[in-house]
Amino acid sequence: MFALDLHQHPELSGEEVRTAACLADALEAEGFEVTRNVAGHGVVGVLANGSGQRVMLRTELDALPVEEQTGLPYSAVGALAHACGHDLHIAAVLGAAMLLARSREHWQGTLLVVGQPAEETLSGARALLADGLYARFGRPDVVLAQHSVPLLAGMVAHGNDGDPVLAGSAGLEVTLHGRGGHAGASHLSVNPVLTAASVALRLQSVVERVCTPTEAASLTVGTLHAGVRNNVIPNKATMGISVRAYSQATIDRVVAEVKQVVDDEEAASGSPHPAAVAVVSRSVATIPSPEPSGQIRGAHREAFGPERVMRWSPSMATEDFALYGEAGRAIHGCEGVLLCYWMFGTVGPRQWAETTGSTVLERLASIPPNHSPGFAPHLPTALPAATAAMTVAALTQLKPGKECRPPQ
Repeated sequence: MFALDLHQHPELSGEEVRTAACLADALEAEGFEVTRNVAGHGVVGVLANGSGQRVMLRTELDALPVEEQTGLPYSAVGALAHACGHDLHIAAVLGAAMLLARSREHWQGTLLVVGQPAEETLSGARALLADGLYARFGRPDVVLAQHSVPLLAGMVAHGNDGDPVLAGSAGLEVTLHGRGGHAGASHLSVNPVLTAASVALRLQSVVERVCTPTEAASLTVGTLHAGVRNNVIPNKATMGISVRAYSQATIDRVVAEVKQVVDDEEAASGSPHPAAVAVVSRSVATIPSPEPSGQIRGAHREAFGPERVMRWSPSMATEDFALYGEAGRAIHGCEGVLLCYWMFGTVGPRQWAETTGSTVLERLASIPPNHSPGFAPHLPTALPAATAAMTVAALTQLKPGKECRPPQ
């Protein structure tokens, strides 16, 4: 089975050779005109079916440096895993592409299927666009994507019109300098590990200090690396920090405060060199376009039943999908590209029965989330629903007689 094979062979961002080949081969078998190695390992499949809208389905190819601990018989072996569900996304998009390719009498227009590398590093969408994605394969009228989340399988969730579904972010790399030395003569050294610890503790109050009570933001110290032996004081320590919020102004204020905290603690430590704070990644909030989102939400309600289509509250998760729309105009030079992005559930009946808690929210909170070693979508229920959700969404935009928007 395609999804099981992908799950067992995860590949890191920028290394998606096998994954890309699997998707490309499968699309070619369905009659798509496929271009490989776009912006690295990106895959673009084009299927023309008369005049009409140009609709792009986006899926991600990369996995995470997480060791899987699901106990599934098809678990990945080693230090990599599809712990964010990208293998499931690929399989659902391919399933939708296959259904559409085999039922061309029911739709009209041009279908683009894009396999994006390096989503987890927030660099893949920018690279594809910079490599001429729209110039080479045509500007889409609408771009569709979905993401797996630990909701009940068979359910989909849409955000409120005009609200973000995902946050924007800034990824920071902080380098703190010390003066290395012997653990038995610490008075002759400056220990950057202690400086890093002080920075990490102080950062926990940054959001509280610089954000108003109505602003949502998060700050996470995700990595801290220093030293090689317990009896050697190192020369430097590095920290990886993630800042997230729904507006760029909020992100910029938090980042500025992080830099101030780092400078203050570095000065207080007596470091021989100033600290360095580098912004290594950025993303903007994902805000679906109201017009196609309303159409697709209505189609999902009709297909799944209203009880299986819920509202999605804005999440502090982030990705680079927004760049395919207005947020990426400086890269792709196009106006009027609309976006629709929704969530679909992955929790099967047995997993749900084993949850604990007195409320639905408490029971959902007990389920391993995305990026967890225990994240384990239930394929028999999640994959058919995700495939149907993407197929139904594409058909709403590929209706016969629905003309494409003029270039702007």
